[in-house]
Amino acid sequence: MSDQSSLPPTVTDEENIFERNLPRRAANHAVLTPLSFLRRSAAVYPDKIAVIHGEQHFSYADFYRRCRALASALTAAGVGPGETVSVLAPNVPPLLEAHYGVPMAGAVLNAINSRLDAATIGFILGHAQAKVLIVDSAWLDVVREVMEGNDFGARVVVYHDPGAEADGGTPAGNAKMPGSATDYEDFLASGDPDQPWQPPADEWLAISLNYTSGTTGNPKGVVYSHRGACLNALGNVMTFGLDARTVYLWTLPMFHCNGWTYTWAVTAVGGTHVCLRKVEREQVFAKIREHGVTHMCGAPIILNMLARGEGDDAPLEHTVEVATGGAAPPTTVIRALERLGFRVTHLYGLTETYGPATVCVWQPSWDDLDPEQRGIHMARQGVNHVTADEAIVADPETQVPVPRDGATMGEILLRGNTVMKGYLKNPAATDEALHGGWFRTGDLAVWHEDGYIEIKDRSKDIIISGGENISSLEVEEVLYAHPAVLEAAVVARPDDKWGETPCAFVALRAGAKASDEEIIDWCRERMARFKAPRAVVFGELPKTSTGKIQKHVLREEAKKLA
Repeated sequence: MSDQSSLPPTVTDEENIFERNLPRRAANHAVLTPLSFLRRSAAVYPDKIAVIHGEQHFSYADFYRRCRALASALTAAGVGPGETVSVLAPNVPPLLEAHYGVPMAGAVLNAINSRLDAATIGFILGHAQAKVLIVDSAWLDVVREVMEGNDFGARVVVYHDPGAEADGGTPAGNAKMPGSATDYEDFLASGDPDQPWQPPADEWLAISLNYTSGTTGNPKGVVYSHRGACLNALGNVMTFGLDARTVYLWTLPMFHCNGWTYTWAVTAVGGTHVCLRKVEREQVFAKIREHGVTHMCGAPIILNMLARGEGDDAPLEHTVEVATGGAAPPTTVIRALERLGFRVTHLYGLTETYGPATVCVWQPSWDDLDPEQRGIHMARQGVNHVTADEAIVADPETQVPVPRDGATMGEILLRGNTVMKGYLKNPAATDEALHGGWFRTGDLAVWHEDGYIEIKDRSKDIIISGGENISSLEVEEVLYAHPAVLEAAVVARPDDKWGETPCAFVALRAGAKASDEEIIDWCRERMARFKAPRAVVFGELPKTSTGKIQKHVLREEAKKLA
């Protein structure tokens, strides 16, 4: 198989009559960028509500002006093309506005996972060389911790959310701003909402930077292009059936793969974004009924919460389309959601693929299947996204596709316009991930006769908890720092609520003592709480003849503890 890692530039063949004297011109060639979606929707639907957040309602004309004002203010603040603007916030209007205002200024958006600890956030800000940090006031204590003892050069802009209390957040004004910080609305007011902007000169230029845990402690910076973001957003429009009547509820974090690019997809069709600071079952059902929500996305934990939580279980008056990624929801969850009025679409993807790369496309023949059989089909990761070029299951060494027999294991390989540009400042990792003309996902799967892919295991030791990646090596590093720990290994333990949680297997030093509570508290004090083990098992660790810890044995033990 040929190596397409580096493709040659487009060459015009003068001997081809269809190419002779027919070059690209301004009239017939435009750069692909999702920024054009907002310009169009503001022109077509100027008075239509674009964004709802509590009592705040912004029309498309308002939304466009606020984004242009943000771009203008960033430029005036000295942010230049190709420089980074970071945002640390829940699903609030400034984070949505940054998806347009930041790249309109020629800069690159870095939406930071708001669940991360101060040390990791500090690493990201330094690695990304952030020039400006827009932060929700509820995270100011974390930002102050990052600033202590660090050469923190980013300008801080603070958003005080007027609807924070209503949506379960920190009341506006309760957190003390750093002395040099600027209020977000004041920052917007300093910009020109009528300032013209230009699309990027090249659609291959970076639009955003998203960090993923990968298999090492320090996260890797995944770089997206304007072209990839535009195409993946359009793919979401077609796959999920978005149109001008769409009312999209933000139950998926906007920091996660730029909200799987729905930050741009909903705008493309002139739909309405309904922001939500904190995802709680009662709030979700209330927003659906209040605003007539038609679409939403979320990790399996969100579906479990909707299906199994206590509260108003009366069926919705209309069908709500809900897309989920990661592990397939159990049949019982799917049935419960269907009774409540939800219709589930199963997606698969990674940060490196702008979110969704495959979709379990519904087949008409499934309509008549019993719930158990239907659940088996819906559990598959499916076929390539409409704007993704190819998705195959192949031998990880030779990249030769495996038989479509539903039994032969191989690695999922992807390629197309919706695969990342690469990892920031990490050419070795980029070359390894994209070698041979395919993106290597590290996920092991089988390929069915009908072309549908089904994941069976992960070759990477990543734990996916509540839709977030947790590096087992990062947790192990913290465990090894404990004075009583001799050896440690961390694997995924199945969890009904979170999908997976870390389970630590620990061998103590001779004569040392430690309780599971002590070990868990040790980890929680040194990393984001969601990364800490939920269970600790003490004893000798199984090893191969060469001394390597046998994690596959530990995974089986962890399953018994679930």
